[in-house]
Amino acid sequence: MKKIQLSISIFLIASFFLYNATADTAVSYKQSRDQMIKERAASKNDPKFSEAEIRLMNDAMNAVIQKHPSPGLKVGQKAPGFSLMNAHGKMVSLSSYLKKGPVVLVFYRGAWCPFCNLHLHALKNSISAFRQYGASVIAVTPQQPDQSLRQVRKDKYPFEILSDLDDKVMKSYGLYYRLSDELVALYKRKGLDVEMFNGRGRVGLPVPGTFVIGKDGVIKAVHAEHDYKERMEPADIVKALQKQDG
Repeated sequence: MKKIQLSISIFLIASFFLYNATADTAVSYKQSRDQMIKERAASKNDPKFSEAEIRLMNDAMNAVIQKHPSPGLKVGQKAPGFSLMNAHGKMVSLSSYLKKGPVVLVFYRGAWCPFCNLHLHALKNSISAFRQYGASVIAVTPQQPDQSLRQVRKDKYPFEILSDLDDKVMKSYGLYYRLSDELVALYKRKGLDVEMFNGRGRVGLPVPGTFVIGKDGVIKAVHAEHDYKERMEPADIVKALQKQDG
């Protein structure tokens, strides 16, 4: 009988540590990104870009950098409040989530962007690690709610995806920029129709950004880079949540 009780105790202790190890684990975005880039480079179906097209994209990026050299609000600033429509047509406010705990606010370009999708998946797979600190994830995109609904249904995201249809929230967080006509046309030729996702004439995007916002509404950590391939690692989000929790 004692042996059985001892075995049960060992099992419960092992389960406890296994659960916490799993909950603490944050999925690496960079590993997924590097693997995808490698696979796309080897794929015959992936759209290829000429030297002139690459130069056009680089020139467009440099123009954005010159106009907005340091994108995003900074640590210590108050996070602007907002209410936006979610994928199901319901208005959702930042303040309603801050009442529950910290918020991981993520701005992404749209479902058409493979790097955005990778980051959202990394966040989804790290959600238990964020919830240990009472944190919620909110994603904001310029795309129409019906496009977000397709994403939610397909990928089963356990967090809100909100549509910034007048670009005000992206602007208030210092992330908004507008694609040039040449770049919009290039993307469309490569099968990436931004207007199909955002709506006719709407070609504004956010510099991909992540803000860890404390329950007090103050920004605790930020990651915002012009290079759309770079995103905040879930592990770094957890570190920020740990600091403000302590």
